[in-house]
Amino acid sequence: MGVRLLVLVVLSVALMVVDARFTLLKPVRSQMSLVLMQTYWVTDLPQRLIQGVASQFGSRTELVAENEKLKTENLLLQGRMQKLAALTEQNVRLRELLNSSALVNEKVEVAELIGMDPNPFTHRIIINKGERDGVVLGQPVLDARGLMGQVVELMPNTSRVLLLTDTTHSIPVQVNRNGLRAIASGTGNPERLELRHVADTADIKVGDLLVSSGLGQRFPAGYPVATVTEVIHDSGQPFAIVRAAPTAALNRSRYLLLVFSDSRTPEERVNDAAQGQEAEQKSESAPTSPATEPKPASTVPAETTAPAAAPAPVVADPKTVKKPVPAAAKPPTAAPATTRESQ
Repeated sequence: MGVRLLVLVVLSVALMVVDARFTLLKPVRSQMSLVLMQTYWVTDLPQRLIQGVASQFGSRTELVAENEKLKTENLLLQGRMQKLAALTEQNVRLRELLNSSALVNEKVEVAELIGMDPNPFTHRIIINKGERDGVVLGQPVLDARGLMGQVVELMPNTSRVLLLTDTTHSIPVQVNRNGLRAIASGTGNPERLELRHVADTADIKVGDLLVSSGLGQRFPAGYPVATVTEVIHDSGQPFAIVRAAPTAALNRSRYLLLVFSDSRTPEERVNDAAQGQEAEQKSESAPTSPATEPKPASTVPAETTAPAAAPAPVVADPKTVKKPVPAAAKPPTAAPATTRESQ
């Protein structure tokens, strides 16, 4: 055992001397480094696998959360942009009827589609917002592209929405280009609406954008509803056949917007604004009149108190009070004496 150890020691010392003095062992060392590199890579593989899997799962979770957040923000921004696109063509007219700032800043809430009506002859969906969330009957529902329908049934945590394309649904619209009013009715086809009772000579053409007019007092004005796809003129009929495609993705949208708009009519809003202005004018004029009234009220008591102090010393002397009484009694006796003499 001792001999072997001695031989190994001598061999190692010889190798160190040869490696230090000569270059004979450089090829051997390079080959050994290649073998050791593979060994290091294999031994480090489990740790790198664990770190890679952890980073993949962590980044995926972060990406999913960020994606959901961006979807919500994008939906809200697109909902506002579509109203601004309609307001560019109706700015003057809508400012005369409604407050444009109130139209743009309406309160909205994001809802999610959780079910559909299995009846193929009705177009209804179910969303995850209900009466406990403040949803009301008739509340407008839209997606990132346009109006989808309105709430027709309330439940505590869910609501049922009737889509625009249902055969029982109609909505008052107007052509965004010239303000022409019409009624858009559902056809049972999720890709088509029809305009009822449009005169054959009406100024409407393919490509016109139809927006909600607000005349039904259910949908707020200015939201995109559909785009005209076909106009058929028949000389023998008083009305033209007008078909339009909904701007909303009725069969594809999952995230929706519930619009909490002002339930007052435009006339009521104008009356309330006029009453508010009258109240402000009255409040501005009211402080001036009371301010002037107290001043004479304050001077009157000052004048009454001054004469009240003056008769006090006169009443205090009873002699001066008794003397004027007989003097006042003598004149009436003298007056009849003169009359008798004249007679």
